[in-house]
Amino acid sequence: MTRQRHLSYDCAPGCSVEAALSLIDGKWKGVILFHLLDGPMRFNEIRRKLAKVTQRMLTTQLRELEADGLVIRTVFAQVPPRVDYALSERGQSLAPALLALKQWGDAHMHLFAGADACSLTAVADTPAP
Repeated sequence: MTRQRHLSYDCAPGCSVEAALSLIDGKWKGVILFHLLDGPMRFNEIRRKLAKVTQRMLTTQLRELEADGLVIRTVFAQVPPRVDYALSERGQSLAPALLALKQWGDAHMHLFAGADACSLTAVADTPAP
């Protein structure tokens, strides 16, 4: 199912924030982009980093990120098939925002006391570029 997007944004204060957030909305997109800051990854590498994501959801999120021009999908003609995902130039331009979100999350981990420690640790232990 294709998600509904705004066709235009009004000039009200905050519309650029709405536009930016519309590109990274979704439960896993921000985390996928964060992990791709370290460089290209294969599908299963990403899936291992996001232990609770289903294959279908990861595929959907990656397709949307590709359609939005944030991720580049490269298919290599070999057996078995190999597909790499990497940040596009536009995706790389989100690095300061993603790192700022990580820094904020690190400083406010106490707010997530009920969250699964393993999933939070995996994200927190990922080295910044």
